[in-house]
Amino acid sequence: MAPNKLNSSSGNSSVPCSQSENGFISSFSLFPEKAVQELLQSPAQGSDDHLIEFSEALRTVAKALRRVAEGKASAQAEAAEWKRKFELERARNLQFDPTEKSSLENQADLDDVRTNNPANHPPLSKKANERFERCCSSNGICSHEVLRDGKSDSDSKMVRKASFKLSWHCKGEQSDQHKHDVVSFEKGNITTAERSSKQISLKWESRPQTVLILTKPNSASVQILCAEMIRWLRQQKKLNVYVEPRVRVDLLTESSYFNFVETWKDDEEVMVLHTKVDLVITLGGDGTVLWAASMFKGPVPPIVPFSLGSLGFMTPFYSEHYKEYLDSILKGPISIALRHRLQCHVIRDAAKNEYEAEEPILVLNEVTIDRGISSFLTNLECYCDNSFVTCVQGDGLILSTTSGSTAYSLAAGGSMVHPQVPGILFTPICPHSLSFRPLILPEHVTLRVQVPFNSRSPAWASFDGKDRKQLAPGDALVCSMAPWPVPTACLVDSTNDFLRSIHEGLHWNLRKTQSFDGPRES
Repeated sequence: MAPNKLNSSSGNSSVPCSQSENGFISSFSLFPEKAVQELLQSPAQGSDDHLIEFSEALRTVAKALRRVAEGKASAQAEAAEWKRKFELERARNLQFDPTEKSSLENQADLDDVRTNNPANHPPLSKKANERFERCCSSNGICSHEVLRDGKSDSDSKMVRKASFKLSWHCKGEQSDQHKHDVVSFEKGNITTAERSSKQISLKWESRPQTVLILTKPNSASVQILCAEMIRWLRQQKKLNVYVEPRVRVDLLTESSYFNFVETWKDDEEVMVLHTKVDLVITLGGDGTVLWAASMFKGPVPPIVPFSLGSLGFMTPFYSEHYKEYLDSILKGPISIALRHRLQCHVIRDAAKNEYEAEEPILVLNEVTIDRGISSFLTNLECYCDNSFVTCVQGDGLILSTTSGSTAYSLAAGGSMVHPQVPGILFTPICPHSLSFRPLILPEHVTLRVQVPFNSRSPAWASFDGKDRKQLAPGDALVCSMAPWPVPTACLVDSTNDFLRSIHEGLHWNLRKTQSFDGPRES
């Protein structure tokens, strides 16, 4: 989508030329959009390719200047609002003690207080300080309370430490940023919450009743194991079993015994499947886990992934011992890994605002923006929380979760990251720059990748390797962390499973040990 449509809050086609508060004229006021359109119409009607390219560049410049002007106006309005809040807070504090109003009515004296210059103005009284200490705004970071070491006021060696409050910033009700309890505060010291540094355990409060089994298609060994597992779950554990429609057809073709197996008829039943299923079992590789995660657009039940594929970083359980594993999991407690997902929106150039987007798509591994069949380099403008990051010129860009760090991102030169590290990997694909290195961004940011109007060709976006969509010039892809992670059961714990997967799957840092009988330092 065009930048002016994403950030504009006014429907006017031009900005009047007016002098700002700082005494200079806005740069964009020299280029009203109507004048730019008149300038661009005549060259575009010709057949000269250079004039057409020049007109497109002018249009991009005009829109960028408009965004700058609107951002400046927004900043000025925000500054005025903060100034108004400050004046109200100062007036409220002065109301507590009328005798102190006279000491702050003079503006020069007030400036001395702000600059903390004791030579020009005496310090505020003790009573005024106490009232300032009681003051605490509802948002932002404040530091008013004075913590003491318990000694009497007469002790000259009193240790003082200012306390403060940390509050979360959210950009509105429709924001994709979500609040999490990740810090705690005690006597001025910040510590991370325990859940960010410990393994996560799941304990059943009631016995699981229903299990969903998802299988890799076109595999005879998987079909045999699936039928055997369903029999065991029904006869030994008395569980209700759901399977995919195609799997139920194959089971009934084999034997009428599987009449008790349930399935769904349409997408509406799939949308409420998480309310019926207590546990999901996958028989396959990482692709089967991705398929299981894509079925749930909201909350996801715990997933037990069995390794029956060619390469698996998310499938720690071996199918030969499924009875022992499932018996232990159904009893609980179990160690789980919360694998974060990305929520992606495609916003077309014709959209009026950033909320007028296509249906969101959730990905567990990565979203890839590439050049498709075009021979031209991709040209992508990237923003992080409305701050410009870079312009990607190369084969494309990968926005990956930490679970997908061992997939396409790793092949493109990205780092391997523990799956429970909350972050977004920003990895270029064959960039035409030697200094373009991958980034790891925090989980709370919102990324926007836009195809500029001067791009030579459109780009293509794919989500976990499917649902491919074309991004024309002016279209944008917005990604943020989804609020619903994918909980996967661990064989030991998340760290042990992750390290074992990169050792066995990638033969990470495998080499012959250096001989001990070689040359030695003297």
